[in-house]
Amino acid sequence: MLGIVPKNGPHHTHDYANKHCIISPSMNNLLRGLKNHQHPKPDMGEGAYRVLGVSSDATDAEIKRVYRRLARQYHPDRNPNDAAAEERFKAIQTSYEQIGTSEARQEYDQRIRMENMFQGGNRGSSFGGSFDGFDLGGMFSQFRNRGQRVVNNPTQNINNQPQTIKGSDIESGLDISLEQAISGAKIKFSHRRFKVCQICNGTSFGTSKGCSTCGGKGVKTKSSTITITVPPNAKHGQLLRLKGMGHEHPQGEAGDLLISLRLDAQEGRRWENGRLVQEVSVSITTLLLGGKVKIHTPLGKRVQIEVPAGTKIGDRRRLQGHGYADGSLDIEFILSEIEEINDEQRGALEKLRKVGL
Repeated sequence: MLGIVPKNGPHHTHDYANKHCIISPSMNNLLRGLKNHQHPKPDMGEGAYRVLGVSSDATDAEIKRVYRRLARQYHPDRNPNDAAAEERFKAIQTSYEQIGTSEARQEYDQRIRMENMFQGGNRGSSFGGSFDGFDLGGMFSQFRNRGQRVVNNPTQNINNQPQTIKGSDIESGLDISLEQAISGAKIKFSHRRFKVCQICNGTSFGTSKGCSTCGGKGVKTKSSTITITVPPNAKHGQLLRLKGMGHEHPQGEAGDLLISLRLDAQEGRRWENGRLVQEVSVSITTLLLGGKVKIHTPLGKRVQIEVPAGTKIGDRRRLQGHGYADGSLDIEFILSEIEEINDEQRGALEKLRKVGL
């Protein structure tokens, strides 16, 4: 089933302008949507995901594909004496360094979550400082007062009921293939978290008691490799909760590990707020006059798509049942890039320009 998809906001697409294309003023109406699909003006303060134009649930493979394309597009060698392109290229490089590898991305995501969690709060505390790559001031400031009450009295809430103290949850992503999503899989996962110090058993936390092993923090960073069980028919964005595998608290229970499954959209596709979007290149004449194009769906089927006359760049159609797990697939029309035109094509374009097209 084919349906028109309403536009609920800007979509990330390529910059389709090409120096070989001859576009007269009357074509601007067709291409006016292109401005809304170009990358925003670079800002070194932007989030890494925004600079690269990918969603936070994109797979590592998708981030790498987008980075390579953008790096080629804005490389100084292709844009000599272009200060804006050079600025964008630097922002792209910096952003990729932040989220281009699984390890760097985990640290970046964790830092952003911690900053958002404690933004505006008093981050200074007796447990402040950085510890093995983690910010203990932020991690334990939420437990500071309650931790003291645990020492003196049972912690209670306003209803005079015992209140459980837990370590922070850990959020992370796990990339899986289509085959792993369909059949299920067991995947090795590198895991790093705070664990209660084995020397002082956490008793140095919140006190003047020292510990040469944990430095009085009550916890130590531990790394391990665990096995994540992906259930059959798993979906993109599905959340797996591993109880007690989050950060341990020296005076309470361990938090949980929350794994978000990220299904690789593969080349030419991307996830957008949980919806799968596939770009389809269409020639300028087909956009203007209408026609048909054939595409390969994620499941390998070949489908013919009707392109209505006057279709604009960024317009979408929805194919029901052609996405992953029988979900929908959004088709987004983009302009085919032309490397060069021959003399016959140039002559035809010159004639069209003379008649006002």
